[in-house]
Amino acid sequence: MALAFVFPGQGSQAPGMGRDLAAAFPAAREVFGEVDEALKQKLSKLMFEGPAEELTLTANAQPALMAHSIAVLRVLEKEGGFDLAARVALVAGHSLGEYSALTAARAFDLATAARLLRLRGDAMQKATPPGTGAMAALLGADLDQAKAICEVARTDPETGKAEVIGIANDNGGGQVVVSGHAAAVDRAVAAAPGLGVKRAMRLPVSAPFHCPLMAPAAEAMGEALEGAAVAAPVVPVVANVTAAKATDPAEIRALLVQQVTGTVRWRECVAAMAAMGCDRFVEIGAGKVLTGLTKRNAPDAAASAVGTPAEVEALLKSL
Repeated sequence: MALAFVFPGQGSQAPGMGRDLAAAFPAAREVFGEVDEALKQKLSKLMFEGPAEELTLTANAQPALMAHSIAVLRVLEKEGGFDLAARVALVAGHSLGEYSALTAARAFDLATAARLLRLRGDAMQKATPPGTGAMAALLGADLDQAKAICEVARTDPETGKAEVIGIANDNGGGQVVVSGHAAAVDRAVAAAPGLGVKRAMRLPVSAPFHCPLMAPAAEAMGEALEGAAVAAPVVPVVANVTAAKATDPAEIRALLVQQVTGTVRWRECVAAMAAMGCDRFVEIGAGKVLTGLTKRNAPDAAASAVGTPAEVEALLKSL
């Protein structure tokens, strides 16, 4: 059985995340302490206690989700003797989760990943003025339907001017997320039912992620990644923007810059990992979003999530 580890993205955070792990395992406490030190902020307190509004801020949620994922992994390694390089065939992460995957695979050290994600969250938040952009989920849509809806929604009927709208996440299982100028996204939501989409709804996000409006954030990440130490990962990482393996540090830097404005091709990532022989997917960190998507995108594979002490123990017993 070939194993893939996948790492969740934004939206999986919740107050209380990581608290039980920290109480149970010194290895988890070390991770949270190192992230707190790297950010010069008591992020762990915010993770354990909230408030939810502050934890959900992009600049906090991104490093918090990475910290939780790496805390789980370090517990597996230090308490359970788990060897990622020997036991895991591929790793991948959804959007910010790609940084978690790269940290798990030793391409980034923990402090570097925390600082990059803080910068990424800040840069994405500042890339567009508040209210300029939006995102919407098209439920029951496939990629071709979503592209057709974007074409219909792109032009402002009053001015004839083209606005930005495109595919942010192709999650699979009938879930595609679009992103762009707020008016274009609203037109997409209105047009969706007439084009065969079961349900379309605006998402409660603070910026239009994974679209060309994020170009200033991509530029900021390019500069930051140029100065960051990146090693060859000990396990190949399946990249969001290519749905293909990446192992070269220069290529990894370039792909992470492209990822800020590019589509998260998650449906294709899971399909590629399954095609490369992975028949067991384990979601490492907060929530179970990717576990649900795996069951839809690779129905013949086993899928589970590990984020609590009990789930850590269950995984170690099953391996």
